Amino acid sequence: ADCTSIDVDVTNGDLLATRPAFGGNLMATIACPEHRPQMATVRPGVFAKITTDPSKCKIEKVDVKLADSDVRTKVLETIKAKKDIVDIAEADFIVSGGRGVGNKENFQLLKELAEALGGTVAGSRAAVEKGWIDGAYQVGQTGKTVRPQIYIACGISGAIQHVAGMQDSDLIIAVNKDDSAPIMKIADYAIVGDLTKVVPELIAQVKEIKSAE
Repeated sequence: ADCTSIDVDVTNGDLLATRPAFGGNLMATIACPEHRPQMATVRPGVFAKITTDPSKCKIEKVDVKLADSDVRTKVLETIKAKKDIVDIAEADFIVSGGRGVGNKENFQLLKELAEALGGTVAGSRAAVEKGWIDGAYQVGQTGKTVRPQIYIACGISGAIQHVAGMQDSDLIIAVNKDDSAPIMKIADYAIVGDLTKVVPELIAQVKEIKSAE
């Protein structure tokens, strides 16, 4: 369950499922050679959408009937999401903040940059736990997986739990004071500096470009 990658061993047909393990500190590839059929579930947004090719295999629909006694779970309560919540999994531009943002006031800078780009703001688990951003906007192993055109990571160290949720972004820009932070290694563009100075400059440049269009 919760796989970030799926492959098949061509020598024996075994399904190879890769997912975070040991608290998200490493990625484990799991195989079950003694069992058939084999199946796995993946995180939403992990794989790019592809066009269905019906000629590759035959799809058989099976009518499954379940009695009430077959279902061991019960829905105790349903809580509807807030209407103004944006689905970050569908966003083309994301400005995300982590512990390094420092405080909720600085997070407002990220929101301004996201609005200037026509995108949405997001955050790491640390930012959510500090109350700087709603949990619906969390990116990572315990949040959502995103694949935007541009992902700007501000004050995010780049722990594997977070990277698992954004590593397939088309373009990654990292803003961090620490040039040795893991996020800087996977970024297409790494900016070493204070985000409270860098982000306002980015906002100004984006607005200038848009006003000239």
